[in-house]
Amino acid sequence: MRFATTVISALMLFLASPLAWAEERVVPGSTTELQLSFAPVVKRTAPAVVNVYAQRVAAVAQGNRFFDDPFFRRFFGDDGSFGRPRERVQNSLGSGVIVDPAGLIVTNNHVIANGTDIKVVLADKREFEARVLLADERTDLAVLKIDVPDEDLPALTLGDSDALEVGDLVLAIGNPFGVGQTVTSGIVSALARTKVGVSDYQFFIQTDAAINPGNSGGALVSMNGELIGINTAIFSRSGGSIGIGFAIPTNMVRTVVATAESGSDAIKRPWLGAELQDVTSDIATSLGMARPEGAMIVSLHPQSPLGASGLKRGDVILAIEGKPVESAQELGYRVATTAIGSTTIVEYQRKGERRETQVTMVAAPETVEREETLLEGRNPLAGAVAANLSPAVADELGLPANTEGVAIVKLEGGPARRFFKRGDIVVEINGVMIDSVEALRTVLESDARLWRIAIDRGGRIMKLAVGG
Repeated sequence: MRFATTVISALMLFLASPLAWAEERVVPGSTTELQLSFAPVVKRTAPAVVNVYAQRVAAVAQGNRFFDDPFFRRFFGDDGSFGRPRERVQNSLGSGVIVDPAGLIVTNNHVIANGTDIKVVLADKREFEARVLLADERTDLAVLKIDVPDEDLPALTLGDSDALEVGDLVLAIGNPFGVGQTVTSGIVSALARTKVGVSDYQFFIQTDAAINPGNSGGALVSMNGELIGINTAIFSRSGGSIGIGFAIPTNMVRTVVATAESGSDAIKRPWLGAELQDVTSDIATSLGMARPEGAMIVSLHPQSPLGASGLKRGDVILAIEGKPVESAQELGYRVATTAIGSTTIVEYQRKGERRETQVTMVAAPETVEREETLLEGRNPLAGAVAANLSPAVADELGLPANTEGVAIVKLEGGPARRFFKRGDIVVEINGVMIDSVEALRTVLESDARLWRIAIDRGGRIMKLAVGG
């Protein structure tokens, strides 16, 4: 009876003054209150989420596909009048998050990659030209800057993504399909997802908050209004959300933002100088481990900081700074979020015994001069930028630490774009082994009628024969 009287009294109060009731809304302070509305969190966070528009000029082939065949080009003439690529302006749409009131914005690198004209539209519909302070392909993150004189913009605080737990409520804010700013809610479905294939550092927050094309670069927000992830990718067979979205944790975002704030346009990451592999069930059994966990050292570079700290081939790294390591990808993420020069406690297993050691984080060394060279001439490699491989170059390309030779580090146009990818290692050209940029240049100076090229792509040798 007492409960019924209380409910009736509350209902009469609401009917008598609905406006007063609405004005008393506050940020939820308990699980029960949280079920009432997300509105207070949205009001605090949504103004810091922006739209990002990027224009890029792309070469689009025109004409009949038969003109790609040398026979048809020879028959009809090879003056470029048939099938010549034409330039077309492409537009991309994404989202971004203001992380500093001075106009610092984080988004995905794939949103602005190769963009020639980048614009940011604020939540209040004001539009600004943006410049790129840092674009990092390996993390798929970019930092932009807009200038808004005499004004502090609304910004989100970077939260601690390591404090997240599966089941935590989150909001995703962005501009899906270009319809305008949209908020969706969900929970953290999983942590430390490592098989997404979006960036080099596989360690994503999975959420069932609806994420769609256009949400890329937007905010994943906790219930206390902190940024805990940058929405990056979805798993979908239709192109729309099916409740499996992935976000880059803010502890990785923090590293990228700090680099941009320091004035550097490239990230210097700690280097382990080791080839690692996941511990499978069979490996765990052979090592006497209770379950598969950690990252096993397969090989060590002579200058590896792990080797300098006493670790050996066959050791299994189990934790770093007290944080468990379940896979080689997770170890890579943990290392990438530490600072060069810092000392880190690494826990590992050797011969069934758990041990620990201190490892000083170092940058990958430049053991040979890069000699970055733009390749030119009438050959399939024209338009590629090649460099001598050192641990530093190998690390930038995501190659094993002990890789040697000459790698393609960039593609700037020309025929190279048709045949090669960034990270390809040039092994042999027309029977000549390639061990330096100088050797590569010398071979390409010949006037060959047929180019036979062998490359190493991801550990596989691929052979190519192209007419000169």
